[in-house]
Amino acid sequence: MSDYSEILATLNEEGRLRRIPPHRKGRFLDLSGNDYMGLAAQAGKWREEFAARFNDVAMSASASRLLASDQQVFHDLEAFLEKSYGRPALMFNSGYHANVGLVSSLDIPGTLWVTDKLIHASAIDGLRLAHADYKRWRHNDVAHLRRILEQEHDARERLIVLCESVYSMDGDIAPLREIAALKKEFPKMMLYVDEAHAVGAFGAAGLGVAEAEGLLNDIDILVGTLGKACASVGAFAVISPVLKEYLVNCARSLIFSTAIAPANAAWSLLMLEKLQEMNARREHLGRISRVFREGIETLTGMDNPSRSAIVPLVTGDARKAVRISQELEQAGILALPIRRPTVPPGGERIRFSLNATLSEATVADILNRIEDCLNLTK
Repeated sequence: MSDYSEILATLNEEGRLRRIPPHRKGRFLDLSGNDYMGLAAQAGKWREEFAARFNDVAMSASASRLLASDQQVFHDLEAFLEKSYGRPALMFNSGYHANVGLVSSLDIPGTLWVTDKLIHASAIDGLRLAHADYKRWRHNDVAHLRRILEQEHDARERLIVLCESVYSMDGDIAPLREIAALKKEFPKMMLYVDEAHAVGAFGAAGLGVAEAEGLLNDIDILVGTLGKACASVGAFAVISPVLKEYLVNCARSLIFSTAIAPANAAWSLLMLEKLQEMNARREHLGRISRVFREGIETLTGMDNPSRSAIVPLVTGDARKAVRISQELEQAGILALPIRRPTVPPGGERIRFSLNATLSEATVADILNRIEDCLNLTK
């Protein structure tokens, strides 16, 4: 036990000791979560409609998808996604379950994974679980990606290029058009895009960056989560009919996990329907995100990589990030420090996550409070 205690002491000394935050009483501007469209904050608005429409929905699946007897709402949700995306969809319990299950099961002999250097930990864990052969390309550097494909294409059966559309720490967006165009040059290439932080917040119908860029037919595997902008729980993969059948038979995170409650699937279906009608709200989110990013750039004197509702304020020091977060909480703003190993050394930051319920006046007020807190922590 002493070895574990020593590790904890070192984390504490470096300002990296994490704790699950307590329930906070009082009113705060919460910029710490991923409720980009504000649906979770306004959930009460749709409770009566949900209760009337799904009045007999079960509160537990009680088994995995392969064993559960109550499947109708899952089929309804997957059918809605298939109609929206134009290809079959398969539900998973979370984005983590989806990426671990997809990556580990798709890694068959002859496969090389070519991954953006900043892919999510869930995809990395899938690669580790499969003992996969993979190479990393410099973040969003398409020229580097092309060089790897040129070097490896002839020697492999398939190359699966894996990236995210919106990256969760910098809020930047992948050059998906350029990446997808590489499929014309390299016929063995498959494209896998994690749209966890884009579904709901981008595209005319909220289907993500791929929809906004007109690329839905160019992506072989698209992963979306339901616990962020969709204000629910779970995740889904949009795939070919063959891959759906393959994953039902081979994705261990699907086969060996009790499914989410049918009630959660029903709520997800309702939220996805609402999101398709919220393009004006998405446009507002884009405007306030741009204003906030420009404000952070003014305060720091540094360019900010964000092009989404995720806007970082990089401190480069864990202790400073913690102090700024504490000062912001005193000012009524919840924005949490992000430290190693979530970000590399020197990348410590406050991660601000905006939502569409904020007005432009509120965003201006938040920037003023951030300025005050930065002055207090100099």
